[in-house]
This record gives sequence, structure tokens and C-alpha cells, in this order.
Amino acid sequence: MHVVEVAVNTWIRFGKRMGELMPILVFGCVATGVLMPHVFSKLIPFVPGLFAFMTFQGSLSNTSHQLVETLRDPAELIVIVTISLVLMPTGASLLAKLFFANHPHLITGMVLAYCVPVGIVSFMWVDIFHGRTSLALAAVLASTLIAPFTIPFSLSLLLGEAVQIDALSMVGEMVPMIALPAIAGTLVNDLSRGWGHERLSPILGPASRIFMLLVICANSTSMSDYVVHMTWERVQVALFILSFSASGFFWGALAARIMGRSLPVLVTMSFDCGLRNISAGAVIAVSHFPGEAVFPVMCGTIFQQILASVAGRILQRLGNEERERQNRVFEAGRAAWRRIRTSRTR
Repeated sequence: MHVVEVAVNTWIRFGKRMGELMPILVFGCVATGVLMPHVFSKLIPFVPGLFAFMTFQGSLSNTSHQLVETLRDPAELIVIVTISLVLMPTGASLLAKLFFANHPHLITGMVLAYCVPVGIVSFMWVDIFHGRTSLALAAVLASTLIAPFTIPFSLSLLLGEAVQIDALSMVGEMVPMIALPAIAGTLVNDLSRGWGHERLSPILGPASRIFMLLVICANSTSMSDYVVHMTWERVQVALFILSFSASGFFWGALAARIMGRSLPVLVTMSFDCGLRNISAGAVIAVSHFPGEAVFPVMCGTIFQQILASVAGRILQRLGNEERERQNRVFEAGRAAWRRIRTSRTR
């Protein structure tokens, strides 16, 4: 029994160490996927299953009460959806038309990259950096369910593109990756009275992070040809996607600050506004637009996870600073109370 306990604790520490090294690991996985597509493209059929496992593990931190409370007071959810599906696509359209006016297909790809729903993987990042997973799950579900209708409308409004998307098919693909494992994880935690969160989730956490890295490797393979045959025009597009994607994390965090929300909510809003479902965007781009429109969408594969790693570190440092500040305030209060008590005894 002692040996098993030692092994479990070592495994959990390994997962925590992976979380600390995520910026380096993510960059390495993106590079590996791009440089060895023939190896890691074989993982693509397994991506939905890996996503389902990741969603289940993250959902073990939820309770049905938390989800109900999120929907009962939906202010944060509404802000996330508004930034993600309204402000970001509009901003991308205006800036893309300004900087790439002579390349309509590139503009289409840039706008499409920000019309897709909140990325499923944001749920994992929120869990790693101790955000509010119930809010993250609600944002992923809500944006995914309305995306089959908002994507054609946004493209038509911003670009005049008439896009026919199989809404039932898109929702059907997302249900086994998000909805079912999320419900299962929440039910396990509810029925086990917290055992799922306290015991099972830490044990599954390291495997979930390994699967996340495998997903990044698999998704990065689709960028291989574009990166290997890079042109100056594509470099400019990539820099645009990098900078604009980074702004999403900032706008989410800023909105949380303006609303006066706690650090866990700030973490969640930052990741949910910064990360997109690139897989869905790639499928739409390949199915409905010329190859040139695919490149801006797939740039997100390279940058999103690296940006998430950097954003996580910044948010982690912010959390440490806030805790130190709260501790200083608490200690100052205790010292003042001691002085008051001492003066009274005199």
C-alpha cells in the first residue's frame, strides 16, 4: 500500500511539474508536429477521444450547483461570448482590410479564425491555472452551440461571404468531445461528494496534460507545408495573427478587472477570450474557401498554445502578487489589532 501511495504522489508531482514547464513543452510540441508531420499526423483520428478525456478530467472540478449558478448570473458568460464572437471578428475584419486590402482570401481566413467558438482546450488551461472551470465549460458549450449560426452570419455581415455550414453535423461532432464527458465528470464529482475533484482529478491530471501535448503535436502537422515553404507575405499574416490573438487574452482579463471579478474569473475570461477552436475553423476553411484562406486559420495552431502558456505564467505571477498583497494587508491588520489590544490593557 505504501508503494502504491508513493507511486501516486510521484505521478501527481510529475503532472504539476509538467504544468510549470508548459511554455517550453508547448513550443517543443508545435515544432515537433511541424517538423515531423508524417509521424504525428497519425494521431489525428485519436484527437476527439483525447479531447473527451481532457474534458472529463477538467469537469471533475465542477458541481452541478456551480453550473447552475453560472447560468443564473450569466454576466461573465455574456461578456466572454460578446468579446469572442462579436468584438474579435469585427476587429479582425477592420484591421485585415486595412493591412491586406489586395488579398481577399487572406482577409477571409483572418476573419474566420476569430468567428469560430471558444477553444475546447481553453478548459484545460483554465484548470491548470486554477480558474473557474464551470464558467469555462459554460463558455465552450454556449459558443459551440451557437457557432453554426453565428459563423455564417458573421462572415456574411463582415465579408459578404455566403457560407453553408451543416449545423447539425458541427454540433454532433462537439457533443462527444465536450458535452457528454463534461456531464459525466460533473456527475461523478456530485455523486462521489467531492471525491472526483479531491482524489480522482489529481490522478488523471498528468495523463490529461500528456494528452494535451499530443493533441498540439497532431494539430501542428497541418501547418508543416506552410511553414516549410514560408513567404514574406505569410510571415506578415503570421505576425498579424500572433499579435491579434494575444490581444484576446488581454481583453478578457481587462473585462474581468473592469467588472471587479476575482482572480479565478479573470483567468477564465482571459483564456476563453484568447483561445479558439482552430480545428473547427480549419474544417470550414478547407471545405468552403480557397487554400490561401486556410493559412491564417492554421496560424492559430502555432501561436495559440504558446500564447496560452505565456498568458498562464503572467496570470500566475499576478496571482502570486495578489496573494502577497493580501497577506501584507492581513498582517498589517493583525499588527494594528495587537496594538489596539495592547493600548487597552494599559
